[in-house]
Amino acid sequence: MSDRPDDQTRPQTIPVVEEELRVGTREVETGRVRVRTVTREHEQAIDQALASVDVDVERIAIDREIHETPEVYDDGETLVIPVVEERLVVEKRLFLREEIHIRRRRTESRHQENITLRSQDVIVERETADGDPAGSSIAEGNAKQ
Repeated sequence: MSDRPDDQTRPQTIPVVEEELRVGTREVETGRVRVRTVTREHEQAIDQALASVDVDVERIAIDREIHETPEVYDDGETLVIPVVEERLVVEKRLFLREEIHIRRRRTESRHQENITLRSQDVIVERETADGDPAGSSIAEGNAKQ
């Protein structure tokens, strides 16, 4: 500044400065990963008990007059189912014609068979940005089929 009189009467300009900040990102490849699976097979024997029920049907002739229809009943291992018919006589009568006896027998047998089970191992291989392998790891048994 000078000491001249006209300098003091003239307005002075003061610059105001403001800074702005811009933030951004950019992608940089630092490495790659390759994931693959290896399938293994092994045989495993199974031994399982299997149950079945066989039935014998026996028809027993009764041919006896009855007054009402008998109920189906269970006689231990035998299911008894009455079979009735109406016969025309001078009057209508109910006859027990026969009974059907059904016996149940439970049998057990063993079933053996070899089956093939498969499982997969996962192999992860990491590569650096220039394509060189950086190491690998194996996660065993992570993928079951």
